[in-house]
Amino acid sequence: MFCFETIVRYSEIDVNNRMTLSAVLDLLQDCCTFQSEETGIGLEFLQKEHRAWVLSSWQVILNRYPKMGDKIYVYTWPYAFKNFLGYRNFKIEDADGEIISYANSVWVYLDTDSGHPVRVPKAVSECYTFEPPYEMEPVSRKIELFEDMEQKEPIRVGRFHIDTNQHVNNGKYVMMAEEYLPDSFHVHKLRAEYKKAAVLSDMIYPKVKEMEHKVTAALEDEAGNPYAVIEFMEEQV
Repeated sequence: MFCFETIVRYSEIDVNNRMTLSAVLDLLQDCCTFQSEETGIGLEFLQKEHRAWVLSSWQVILNRYPKMGDKIYVYTWPYAFKNFLGYRNFKIEDADGEIISYANSVWVYLDTDSGHPVRVPKAVSECYTFEPPYEMEPVSRKIELFEDMEQKEPIRVGRFHIDTNQHVNNGKYVMMAEEYLPDSFHVHKLRAEYKKAAVLSDMIYPKVKEMEHKVTAALEDEAGNPYAVIEFMEEQV
């Protein structure tokens, strides 16, 4: 299990002095990237091999959001590779060992020249130590869409959305979708399904369905094909 320690920074908090959802997702993404770098199969290795790990889906549970100055510990571990898919868990703990957040994720090992998934090679899988999966509520990776979703103003993909894969970073889709949450909405659970990659200057056409304790956002291309589908849920007391 890989872990790194950090402190919640001012740049990571919202108006209520709590870490933002996007900052939490950045921590998770950073953690698995740090592990890959430490094992010698990080960005330089992947670029040399013309390969990339692309996120297929998130399931994230947020028990609470830490505040500025809190010391936190971010953990990750893979629990399976199957053909071209990698399965990975995460958790964030506070200084007392209380679990702040935990997550499951599914990744696709991609040939960046062809754009097609390829089997994870033995040389890569042997670099990791696999551990049992974190016990989480089983959910479908497919998120339900609705006929009566409300169309929102289009978004043009800018340079600040793009990561080293030359695609919109997975966290940026969530940031786009967050804009459609009601002011009082407090995200307790997040699911994200990534369908295809948007690139620089693409236009994204959001559609949103707001329900009691749940908001679903589909970020689509002009033809109505989703780049990503995001589901936010509040805790029901």
